[in-house]
Formats: sequence, structure tokens, C-alpha cells
Amino acid sequence: MSGKVRALRLSVPAVVLALLVVPFSGWAVAADGPVVTLSASQGGAGGAVTVSGSGWRSHTLLMLLVCGQATPSRGVIGGTNSCANGDGRAVTTDARGRFSRKLPVAEPPVPCPCVVHVATVTGAEAQADAVLRVAGHPVAPLPADQAGGRLAVLSDTRLTGSSGPLTWFGAPPSRTLVFTVGNTGTSPIKDPVFQVGSAHGVFAPQWDDRQWHGTLAPGRRAEVRLPVELSAGAHGDYTVSLKYDGKVLAEQPWGVGRPWGVTLFWILLCLVVPAALFRIGMAVVNRVRPRRPGGSRSGGHRLLPRPAPWLSLPLSLPRFRSPEPPPPTNPTLPWFTPDSVPGDPAGRLSAPHTDSPSSPTTPTTKGPT
Repeated sequence: MSGKVRALRLSVPAVVLALLVVPFSGWAVAADGPVVTLSASQGGAGGAVTVSGSGWRSHTLLMLLVCGQATPSRGVIGGTNSCANGDGRAVTTDARGRFSRKLPVAEPPVPCPCVVHVATVTGAEAQADAVLRVAGHPVAPLPADQAGGRLAVLSDTRLTGSSGPLTWFGAPPSRTLVFTVGNTGTSPIKDPVFQVGSAHGVFAPQWDDRQWHGTLAPGRRAEVRLPVELSAGAHGDYTVSLKYDGKVLAEQPWGVGRPWGVTLFWILLCLVVPAALFRIGMAVVNRVRPRRPGGSRSGGHRLLPRPAPWLSLPLSLPRFRSPEPPPPTNPTLPWFTPDSVPGDPAGRLSAPHTDSPSSPTTPTTKGPT
């Protein structure tokens, strides 16, 4: 029994010693997210450490930087302005989402605490930090106004609202980003300033500051609504990101339809403008043409040149006329026509002397009385 107790007493210091000998390696905040480890927890300027990672997306381009005024729990407070950007390195993950890259130890432009900051360059944003002590570099506490309060997104973000009819003609699309945040720190946060960014495809997001007016006490939550607006004529797949205190809190996809009104406008413009120019040109040609001796312009209203004789084709069709009635065989004039007597077959113009009413056979002769 005493031997077991003695062995137990000897094993406890051995375990403690092993924990102290093993070098500190910074792990990412979330155990189920991307992880970053260092070959050494401390290094001097001019040296190098090997940065390894796992849990990242496969075949993803990453950027490795040494940053100051940062911790794994809070991230880089000042953004990339607090990092040694000139000594950064890039690496691409393998098919399993792993990587290993040697990074030179450089002094950041701000005091420590320092971390090795790893973040994605393209695609959906992901980041992780590992603690690194830079030998000989000054150390300063984090800003007091940011050390107490801490915001966290408590619900899924969503985009609400709809664009007006002018968006169909190229007006800037707009939405409202709605999310719920909570203060997980120990001091209240007053009028926090968020950063809302929109990214199209593989391009980096463009950030705009959005201030929420209000005070959030420790342990309290509030619903935040921030306006989001894209540039005029924007269409395609966009990603709206929310950042606070240098850390991305949420991302939301946004599919924007194509402004077909702009396309219709350009189609009509390509049809109307050439037609109008043609009409104006023909009017000018008709105006400057020389006049004929009779006073009218050559060609009259004809604006197009006359084709060559050998090119002219017979375009006129034969005219079909209705058949005329045949002339009458025995035309008869009316009875009141002075040229003929009705019923006289000879067509005589005056009666003869033999047709006298006094004597049908012998004419009567009267002498002087």
C-alpha cells in the first residue's frame, strides 16, 4: 500500500513538470472552428516560428500576420493597421484544410499583447489567433473603454425590406440588416459603432461605419437595425458582413437581380438614335440639293438615288379592265330630236310635196284671183 502511495506522489510532480516543459501553443477561440498552433510561444525580431493550422476550408488562401494590441478572445482591436503587414506570409490549405508555414517574427506598429493572426483572403471570412510574445517589444494594456464591454450576436442575422421600382432601372438596391446582440462584458456599451461590408464574389468587402444609438448594459440584449445599400446598377451574388471591434460577427448572403430596365433602355437607344440621325441626314440632303430650272428640287420628294437602268426591274403589273358593252346595232334617237322623224325609215328631214293633205294623188293648183 505504501508503495502505491509513494508511486502516486512521484507521478503528480512528473505530470506538473511535463505541463510546464511543453511549450505554450496558442489555440483558436472556438474548438470546433479553425485552429492555429505555433512551434514556439516566444520569439525575437529577426527569428521565425512555424505556424500550423487545421479545421480550415480546403484549398483556401490564408494570410499570416504578427499583430499587436490583440488577444485570441477579442481578436485584433485595431484591425490590420495593428499588424506587421510587410512581413506577412500567404499559404494555401490542402484538401483536408491544413497548412504549415514559417513566419518571420516582426515587431508590430503597436505594443503587445501580440498574436499571430490568420485570416482568409477569398471567400467566406474566417480567422483565428495564437498568442506570441515578441521579445524586446513594449507591452501595454488594452484600452480601458474597450476592455469591459463585449458584444456578441445572439441570433441569426437577416435582411429585411425590398427595393423600389426604380431599382429595375439601375437605382441602388437597399436592405436593412437585422440582428440581436448581447453585452457579455462587465461594463455598459454606449452608442457602439458597427462596420457593415458588402462583398461581390471573391473581392474583399467594402466597409462602412454604422452607429447604433443606445446603451447596452451588461447581460442585456437589444435588436439592432442597420441600413445596407449597394452601388447603382449592382446585381449578382453579394455577401453582407457585420464587424465590431475588428472582429467579424456575422455574414448574410444577398442575391440581387439584374436591372432589366437599363438593358431595355440601351436597346431602345440603339434603335431610336440611328433612325433619328438617318431622318436628319436625309432632311439635310434634301435641303442642300440643287433646284431644277422649273423651281422644284431635283427628284421632288425622292431622297434616294435613282438606280441604274440595268438594275431596274419591271415592278408594274398589267392592268385588268372590265369589258366594255358592244355598241348598239340600230341606234334610235329620241322622238324630239329634230334630225329625224319617229317612224320614218328613210330618215327624211322634211315632208315632200306629194304628201300634201289636200290631195293624196293630184296636187291642187290655185291661180291668181
